[in-house]
Amino acid sequence: MANFKTHLTGGFAVSGVLGLVTYKAGLVNAPEFLMCVLAGTVGGLLPDIDSDNSTPIKMGFDLLSLATAFALVIHWRSELTLLSMILLWIVGYIFMRYAVFSVFTKLTIHRGIIHSVPYMLVLALGLTCLNYYLLKTSSIVSWFYGGFVFLGSMVHLGLDEAYSVDLMNRRLKRSSGTAIKFYNDSQRYYYVGLYAILMMFIFISPPFDPFFRKISDPVTWWLLKESILPEVLMR
Repeated sequence: MANFKTHLTGGFAVSGVLGLVTYKAGLVNAPEFLMCVLAGTVGGLLPDIDSDNSTPIKMGFDLLSLATAFALVIHWRSELTLLSMILLWIVGYIFMRYAVFSVFTKLTIHRGIIHSVPYMLVLALGLTCLNYYLLKTSSIVSWFYGGFVFLGSMVHLGLDEAYSVDLMNRRLKRSSGTAIKFYNDSQRYYYVGLYAILMMFIFISPPFDPFFRKISDPVTWWLLKESILPEVLMR
């Protein structure tokens, strides 16, 4: 399979190029462009969060633990003394970083259900709904954020499949076919639950029509065409 550096570079490169296309077409502004690239890069690392010793899972839980600790302190700041807040911060961090992390790694296996297309769709739609309903982001931009996460994750899965082919010996490695999958009979009940969650997110997702109209608008493609080459060469 591809390593962390390859996934990071692949997710960033594809998201960066498509993000520039999206920006030059007038579909997103500069800050939104940066968020799209970030979303795609993170998406390029997400499928490996089921690997106990992978860099993405360690980085992810470090950030999640810090965020949880700070959220607890901020929530209880007016009711606690300074010493109590420090202790709460430490306990919150340790609980997330070690207790929750330990449970998570025991419940997941590498290239299991997390390393699948429907799981990535759930994460992408979850981010779309989070931005639209909680952060009050427009439906168009929310769909772009979710779309870039899914794009990055597909780059990851595609790279893993590409690395499962030994071109020199012209053979498939044992890992072939385990990266891009939609179902695994040995985890059938988990997949049933996963697809149920996916259907729920599809049902509650933001309106898709404004997003589709925006990307299919002829003006969008005219703007992109006009910005492909320098003005001097267009004369």
